[in-house]
Formats: sequence, C-alpha cells, structure tokens
Amino acid sequence: MASNTGYLDTLLTSPATERYRIGFSFLFLLGVFLVVGQISTGMPNSMLLMAAAVIGGYMAINIGANDVANNVGPAVGSGAMTLGGAVVIAAIFEAAGAIIAGGDVVSTIKGGIIAAERLDDASTFVWLMTAALLAGALWLNLATWMGAPVSTTHSIVGGVLGAGIAAGGWGIADWAVMSKIVASWVISPVMGGVLAALFLYAIKRTVLYRKNLVSSARTFVPWLVAIMAWAFGTYLMVKGVKKVIKVDFLEATLVGLALAAVIFVAMRSLVSRRAATMENSAAGVNELFTWPMIFAAALLSFAHGANDVANAIGPLAAINDALSAGAVVTAAAIPLWVMLVGALGLAVGLMLFGPRLIKTVGSEITELDKTRAFCIALSAALTVIIASQLGLPVSSTHIAVGGVFGVGFLREYLKSNYASQLHKIMESHDPGEQEKLRPFLDDFRNASLEQMERLLQESKKRKQVPLSKKERKRLKKIYREEMVKRSHLTRIVAAWIITVPASAIMAAILFFTIRGLLV
Repeated sequence: MASNTGYLDTLLTSPATERYRIGFSFLFLLGVFLVVGQISTGMPNSMLLMAAAVIGGYMAINIGANDVANNVGPAVGSGAMTLGGAVVIAAIFEAAGAIIAGGDVVSTIKGGIIAAERLDDASTFVWLMTAALLAGALWLNLATWMGAPVSTTHSIVGGVLGAGIAAGGWGIADWAVMSKIVASWVISPVMGGVLAALFLYAIKRTVLYRKNLVSSARTFVPWLVAIMAWAFGTYLMVKGVKKVIKVDFLEATLVGLALAAVIFVAMRSLVSRRAATMENSAAGVNELFTWPMIFAAALLSFAHGANDVANAIGPLAAINDALSAGAVVTAAAIPLWVMLVGALGLAVGLMLFGPRLIKTVGSEITELDKTRAFCIALSAALTVIIASQLGLPVSSTHIAVGGVFGVGFLREYLKSNYASQLHKIMESHDPGEQEKLRPFLDDFRNASLEQMERLLQESKKRKQVPLSKKERKRLKKIYREEMVKRSHLTRIVAAWIITVPASAIMAAILFFTIRGLLV
C-alpha cells in the first residue's frame, strides 16, 4: 500500500505529466460541451449555453485546483496523510458535498453585490454572468500557477462586480456589501491565525511542556479532540448541510455536543491503550492527532464542496434559467447536470492541479506537524462558527492560510523569546569562555522548542558565556526566517488584495468583448 501511495504522490507532482493533466482537462471540458449539447437540443441559444457550461466546468476545475488545498494542505504537510491519499479523499468528499448538500436553488448574484433589476434585458444578464464566470476562472488559474491560495468567492464576486459595472454603470453595485468583503481580507486571516496560535500554545502548556507527556496527553488530548468534534459537528450543521436540513444555532450546537461526547469516550479509550507503548516525547503526542486530522480534512472538504460549488454553478444555473425563461433571474434552480459539472469539475481540478497548492499550504509557508495542523483545522471550523453568529464576512481560504501563518509566527515568537532569555542569562559571564559557548550554540541551533527550554535551564547551572551583539542579531534572524517564509507571506497577501480588482477588470473587458461578438 505504501508503495502505491508513493507512486501516486510521484505521479501527481511529476513535471513530465503536465501535458497529460492539460489534455485530461480538455477532455473533461469537451465531454461537458457534448453532453450539454445533447441536453439543450432544440433550446434557443443552445450554443451559448454549451459555451457557458464549458466555462462553468473550467471554473470548477480551478476551484478544485486552488481552494481545496486549504482543507487538506495542513494534513499533508504534517504527515497525517500522503499527498495521493489526501487528493483521493478530498475529491470524494468535495464531490459528495456538492451533490448531496449543494442545494436545489442558488442565488445568482453572489452576495447581492449588484442590483439585477437595473439591467436592460436577459441577454445582457447572460453576457454579464458569462464574463464573470470566465474572469473568475482565469484569475484562479493564474493564482494557482503562481502558487498563491486565493478566495474563489472573492474571484467570482470580483467578476460579477466588474461585469455588472460594465453592463449597468457604477450605480449598479452595492458598495456597502463590497466594504464587508474588503473587511473579510483582514477579519478572516486574523481570526484564523489568532485561534490557531491560541490552541497551539494551550497544547504546549498543557501537554508538550510537561515532563510526563504521556500522562498529560491522557488527560488533555481527549478533551482537545472532543472540542474539535463539537466544532465540526456544529460547523457541518450550520454550513455544510444547511440546504438539506434547516436547523438553528442551538440545534446545531446540540448535535455538535452529542458528537463530542461520543468522540471523547472513544479518544479516552484510545489514548489509554496507546499510553502503554507511547514514547514520552512530542513525536509520541503527535501520533494521537493522525486520525482526527484525516477526519478533519474529509469534513472540511465536504463542507467546502457543499458551499463553494455555488461559485462555479451559480452563474451557470443563472445563465441556464435566463436562456430558458428569457428574463433576469435572482434565484435559479439547479438541474442535475449543472450540479454534476460543478462536482466533477472540483474533483478533476483537485486531482490534476491541486498538489501544487497543497504543498504550498502544507509545507512551504512553515513547518507543520500533526499538532500544529490539528490547531489549524480546529481554528478553521471555529472561525466560521463565530463569524456566522456575529454576522462577520469571512473567507475559508483566508482563514486556513491565516491559521498556518498563526502557528508559524507563534513558533517564531517562542524561539525568539527563548533566544532573548539566553542572551540575558549569558550577558554577565566572562567573554573569555568562547570554547564553552560553541557546543552549546550547536545544540541550541538544532533544538526543538521543547528542547530549547531545557537547554536554557541547563545553561543557568553551567554558567555558559554570553553571545556577542552581532551573534545575537544573527541568531534571531536565522530563527525568524526559519519559522515563516516571508516571501510566501508577501506573495499570498498581494494576491488576496488584488483578487477582486483583478477579476473585476478582466470581467469588464470580457463583457464588452462578448457583447461585441454577439450583438
């Protein structure tokens, strides 16, 4: 089995298979074109619907390639799942979420950002939605190529906004709604990052910084996993299956609590059995979070498929209804074929192009282990729950990536803090003892956060010599760069900021192009 997953990992990431990925994508889109051609036989403007279906499939591929990485990236980066296993699980649960819980009706004007009644006719509406869909897909394609995880919701929002302004002028836009979307650029990553860092720090204080890690894990790990079970149970009821089962927040919370109680009993039994053979180290504690991480990745994927498939099929369903009814529609029924285009497109995009962003989120921003990945997944669910109750706009992509940066910056702060303690301890000692300092620095440089704390305690007893000012600055810089890659932070934040304006500009250009070709 290990050899099979290793082969799949290699196949997914091999540059030699790039042309096959592109070729398979074209085959999928060709299949969409032909099937919709059969379905729309005899309909007016069937060619326009076939073209829109292909664009919707292309958008779904790009959502799968870019957005889904946030759900499974931390699990892969931490080693809880292989890349191949994560791709297969996420593809299944994304498609299942889209088909089972994607809903029967979808809002055609994403987020209510434009007033559809200001449009002249149904043809203008169809051109607008086609341009928005294509612009959102093109921007996601570019962001994936750059290795930047961006919000697919913001991509389609920008597309609708730009095409809407091109079709109906500046007054068509609801700028109050847009201001909330801009606010989510800050709210989402900050909330995700702070919660992930707080949970990681709590785990360090209650388990990883204790002398007897096994005993601490037996006490606290079942509670931590039970909290995750409550969060995901509530999250799925509030967001994942809201279009299938209507429940209020209290009912969703009770479902989450029931699930948490079952998981707590199961985890307490599991940890007690593992304690007999578990090593008294951070690595031993990490293994306890493997299965929770796998379930978290699957449930996040299901909820994402249920919610974000609308970014691909919403405009497509709107175009289908507008062409059938000959009128502008603000809520469109979703035919089975439209849902299948979205669901299968998500799976195809993830399997063909998702590994690049999975690696970025999972291993290139900061080093993740299963404990850190657990905190990121937990913060993602909790942030959505809190934000939904407070009426705050959030982006699942920004939350997840913010969580990754949050745990990275916490690790960086702790190491820098330990280094500062080391400097203070050493400053009063004789500078002539340089030879004693050298082996200590070697140990300190290679230490984990937990080992660093023990080294500092030992340094007090051994009276180690102080570092020079230049060496102190160098040490701090080394650890700061080691914990979080600044280049990734800059690139990702820049991509977030320009997502809405970039997709809006492209959509406006595409709207005028489409109108010019069809008038």
